[in-house]
Amino acid sequence: MKSGAHHSRILAIQEALRDLPTVDGWLFYDFRGSDPLAYRVLLLDPTRHVTRRWYYWIPTTGDPVKLLHKIEPYVLDDLPGQVQEYVSWEQQRMLLASLLRDRQQIAMQYSPFNAVPYLSRVDAGTVELIRSFGLKVVTSADLVQRFEAVWTDHQLESHRYAVVTLRSIVDDAFSHVASCLTHERPLTEYDLQQFILSRIRDAGLTTSSAPIAAVDTHSADPHYCPGESGSSPITGDNLILIDLWAKQTLPGSVYGDITWTGYSGKHVPSRHRAIFDYVRRGRDAALSFVQEKVLAGQFPCDGKSMISAEKPFSIPATVTFSSIEQATLSVKTSTAMEPISTTWKRKTLADSCRAPVFR
Repeated sequence: MKSGAHHSRILAIQEALRDLPTVDGWLFYDFRGSDPLAYRVLLLDPTRHVTRRWYYWIPTTGDPVKLLHKIEPYVLDDLPGQVQEYVSWEQQRMLLASLLRDRQQIAMQYSPFNAVPYLSRVDAGTVELIRSFGLKVVTSADLVQRFEAVWTDHQLESHRYAVVTLRSIVDDAFSHVASCLTHERPLTEYDLQQFILSRIRDAGLTTSSAPIAAVDTHSADPHYCPGESGSSPITGDNLILIDLWAKQTLPGSVYGDITWTGYSGKHVPSRHRAIFDYVRRGRDAALSFVQEKVLAGQFPCDGKSMISAEKPFSIPATVTFSSIEQATLSVKTSTAMEPISTTWKRKTLADSCRAPVFR
């Protein structure tokens, strides 16, 4: 049964296609779940058992068309449009060629040179097949972003809640470190990770994997995960990195993801502080660039332009540093690198949120 939500989604897609005057339509293709983006954009059930290739053609104007295998004629029943069925692979090609006749450019989940692997869902052979009809395949990246990356008000609120909650957990974590050091209680990376994980659960959030709590050289490994045995102890004069991510359990909720570094001695080494400052200034430059573009109505803007805005604050080639100091490159939200003292104080919400994270 076709729902109002599916009908509205197709109309919205056609409206988006009209903003791309050189594109004749959007062709979706899937084989056994090869394109999860298709299921999300078209509001389909990703758990449905599908064993044959299907195509869904949305022209800029006019009715959509479904091309389905005869033994699975129902897999796109939720979507509006005419139905065409094939049995043999020759018939599939013939119907597909007829469907796309007189078209010049079509969008598909294709990324030139596989520049965006998240988007590159259509296999090379299928792209070759479409090109054999005399068509040009262009990327659907902007279209996918419009329907996948634009948040609803609920999603924005869920993200804000997650970030504020995680920020509070960061403070609790560093306070816990300070308390353990002050009272000479043993504390390992694993212990700190489990402390953070318990706070995430207590806050009613969920996470795809355990947070990172890393000391010194371990902080240079972006996928480090401390084990219950063998993880490093946290003592004085350690660089400590905390990376945590979580979201609410409601459907459609958006993750918050923040990384902080702290130092467990009385004074942060100048080398650490200098590299931290390079990263902080680069981050702030990128955020300012995006904010200025949005205010000026010059949006969307590409990532290459954002990287150019950060370059004046890149770490000079003459600066060399050890793996310990590399860890400060992971900082995303901190505004200053500070020692973790026995009087660790919670920052105000305004201070902790003035540099939001986009990931």
